[in-house]
Amino acid sequence: MANSNTLPLYQKVAVKRRVHRALDITILSLLVLLLTYRLFFLHTHGFSCLQATAFLSESWFTFTWLLLVATRWYFFNYKTYPDRLLKRVEELPPIDIFVTTADAALETPIITVNTVLSLLAVDYPADKLTCYVSDDGSSPVIFYALSEALNFAKIWVPFCKKYHVQVRAPFRYFYNNKDDYLVAGDSPEFRHEWTKMKDEYEKLSQRIGQAALRDLTGELPHFSNVTSNNHPPIIKVIWENKEAGIDGLPHLIYVSREKKPKHQHHYKAGAMNVLTRVSGLMTNAPYILNVDCDMFVNNPEILLHGMCLLRDAIIDKEYAFVQFPQNFYDGLKDDPYGNQFHVLMEFIIGGTNGLQGPCYMGTGCIHRRKILYGQPPDGGSNFEVELHKRFGKSEKLKISAVDALRRIAHNPSRPLLSESHSIEALKEVASCDYEYNSSWGAQVGWLYGSAAEDLLTGLRIHQKGWKSALVVPKPKAFLGCAPSGGPTSLTQQKRWVTGQLEVLFSTKSPIFANIFGNLQLRQCMFYLWLSLWGIRSVPELLYTLLPAYCLISDSRFLPNVREPAACIPLLLFVVYNVQQLLQYMEIGQSFRAWWNNQKMGRVNTMCSYLFGVIGIVFKLLGLSETTFEVTKKGLSTSNDEDEVREDLGRFTFDESPLFVSATTIMMIQLMALPIGLSRSMEAGSHVITELPVGEMICSVWLILCFWPFLKGMFAKGRFGIPWPTLCKSSAFTLLFVFFALTKNE
Repeated sequence: MANSNTLPLYQKVAVKRRVHRALDITILSLLVLLLTYRLFFLHTHGFSCLQATAFLSESWFTFTWLLLVATRWYFFNYKTYPDRLLKRVEELPPIDIFVTTADAALETPIITVNTVLSLLAVDYPADKLTCYVSDDGSSPVIFYALSEALNFAKIWVPFCKKYHVQVRAPFRYFYNNKDDYLVAGDSPEFRHEWTKMKDEYEKLSQRIGQAALRDLTGELPHFSNVTSNNHPPIIKVIWENKEAGIDGLPHLIYVSREKKPKHQHHYKAGAMNVLTRVSGLMTNAPYILNVDCDMFVNNPEILLHGMCLLRDAIIDKEYAFVQFPQNFYDGLKDDPYGNQFHVLMEFIIGGTNGLQGPCYMGTGCIHRRKILYGQPPDGGSNFEVELHKRFGKSEKLKISAVDALRRIAHNPSRPLLSESHSIEALKEVASCDYEYNSSWGAQVGWLYGSAAEDLLTGLRIHQKGWKSALVVPKPKAFLGCAPSGGPTSLTQQKRWVTGQLEVLFSTKSPIFANIFGNLQLRQCMFYLWLSLWGIRSVPELLYTLLPAYCLISDSRFLPNVREPAACIPLLLFVVYNVQQLLQYMEIGQSFRAWWNNQKMGRVNTMCSYLFGVIGIVFKLLGLSETTFEVTKKGLSTSNDEDEVREDLGRFTFDESPLFVSATTIMMIQLMALPIGLSRSMEAGSHVITELPVGEMICSVWLILCFWPFLKGMFAKGRFGIPWPTLCKSSAFTLLFVFFALTKNE
C-alpha cells in the first residue's frame, strides 16, 4: 500500500470532445466556403457595396471563429485530492484572503458578512489564514457589520466544523439548503444548536439592517468626517488569533485606503494593491486568495483543492495562479438574462487548460505573492536589486518583499501589530500618494490602465511565461450573485467589454505580449478572442441591417434559393445552432436556456458591446474617460420567493441610451418585412424561388431575438421602453428606410 505522503495530490484527466471538434471544423469550412462565394460573386458581377459589406462582416466572423477553435481544441481537467493533503497538514502554507467591497449601498453589508463568515469557516488551519476586508467606500456600516459578525463567527465556525456543514454562508444554509440540514442528522442536540444558530443569525441580520438606518459616527469615532472619496487610511484589527490555534478563528482585518478627491485611486486594482502592501507588512503569506464580496465559499475544502496543485514541485516552477470558475446562486430558471455563463466556463474557459491556462477572472483565484511582485519564471538575476526601486519608500515593505521572494514566512505566533509593522507603517503604505515614483500598478501588483484590471493582470503574468490552472471541484468552489434585469446586466457587460478594449488598444495588448514577451501563440489567440468581444458588435450591426436593407431596396445579399450556394448559409445557420444546443444539453441546461442565451447574445452585442466600442473611441479621441461602474447585488432567500416579484425573469428598461440601438433594429425589421412582402407581391413573385427567402428568414430571426424589445414597445412602467428611447429609435428607423428607398431609385 502506497504511503499517503507519496500519493499524487492531483492528476490531469483528458476530456474527449470529438463531436464538438468535428462541428467546429464544419462551421469553419462553411464560413470559408461562404467567403469563397462572396469573392466569386464580386469577381463575376463587379464591385457591390452590399456584397463587400457582407464579405467584410463574414471575414470577421471567420476570424473570430478560428480564434475560438484554436482556444478549445484540447481539453483536460485537474482532479485534486484534498483528503491526501490533509494528512500533510504541517506542510500547508499560510494564505492571505482578500475580500473587496466598494459601495455599501449597492453591495449591502450582509452580503459581505456572509462571504467573510464562509471564508472564516473553511477547512484549513486557522493559524495559517488571515482575512483582509477592503472597504473602498469607507462605510462605518461595513466595519460595524464585520465587528458584529465576529461574535457570531465564534459560534458559527465551531458549529460548521462539528457537524461538517457543507454550505457555510449562513443565508444559504438556513434558507436555501434543506439537504445540509438532513446530512447532519436529526439528533436533539443538533436540532437545538441549529435553531440557536438560526436565531443568532437573524439577530445579526437585524442589527446590521438597523445600523444602516442610523448614524454610527458617535459609536465609531474613526469614521467621523469621512466621505467615500475623501478620508485618511483606516486599518483596524477586528480579531487576532493570539493563541495561534489551528481550530480558532483566522485573523480578521478591516482596511480602507486613503482617498483624496484629486488623486487617482484606480478603482479595484488600487484597492487590491493596498491590500497586498498592508498584508505584506502584517502576515506576508506566500499565497493570496481574492474574492469579491458577493462570492461566498460553497466548497469548504476550496483552499485544499488549490494547494493540491500549488504545492506540487513541477507546478511550483511553472504555474502562477489557480483560478476557480465563476458560478452563481439562485440563477433564474433557464437563464433569461444570459449572464450565468455555463457554456462559456465549460467549453471555452475550460479549453484554456490545454494552453497556458485560464485568464484571471478577478475573483475566486489563488495567487503566488512573489509573482504578483513581478518575479519571472527564471527568478531573474537582478530581481531583488530592482525590487528596491519598485516598491516605494517603505523600507519595511521592501524587507517583507525580499522575505516573500525567498519564501521566508512570518511566524504565525508573531503579533499582527509590532514595531516593524505598526499602525503608522501600515497607514503609510495605504496612503494615496505612496505609489508615486514606484512600479505599483505598472510592474508590481494589479495593473492599472483598464476597467478590466483582472484581464490585464493575468495577461501580464502569462506574458512573462507563467502558466495557470482552472480547477473545477465538486461541489462548486464559489457562488456569487448574478445581476438581474435589463439595465444592471447590460451595464456589467458594457464595463467588461470596455476594459477588454482598453487592453486591446494599449501597449499591453496580447499581440505585443506574443511578439515581445513569452505569451504563446494559441494563448494569444484566446486573449484576442476575449478582447474582441466588443469589436464584433460593428460587423454584427452591419449584418443585422443587411436583410432589412435588401427587403426595402429590393436587392439581395444572400444566394437565391435556386442557386446551389444557398445551402451554404442555411447549413451554417443549422450546424451552428445545433452545436450550441448540444453544448447546453450536455451540461444539463434546457432548450429554453439555449434560446434565452441566443437572444441575449444579440441583445448584449447590440447594446453593451456597441456602446463599449463607442466609449473606447471617445477615450482614444480624448473626449471622455472610462469609469468603473459597480452593479447592485443582493441576497436571495426563501422569504423572497414567497413574495410576488413581478419582474422575475422579465426584461426591464430605463432611459439609458444602451437600449436605443436594439430598439432601432427591432423597428427596422418590423418596417422591412411588410415592405419586402408587398414589393414581392406587386412584382407578381408568387413562387418561393423568386422571393427573398433568405433575407426574410434573417429578418424574422432577428425579430425573435429582440422579442423583449417588441414586448417593451407596448408595455408600461419599468417593463416598457421609455418614450425618449422610442422617439430616438423611430427617428433612426425613418432615416434608415429613407436611405434604403433612395438607393433603390
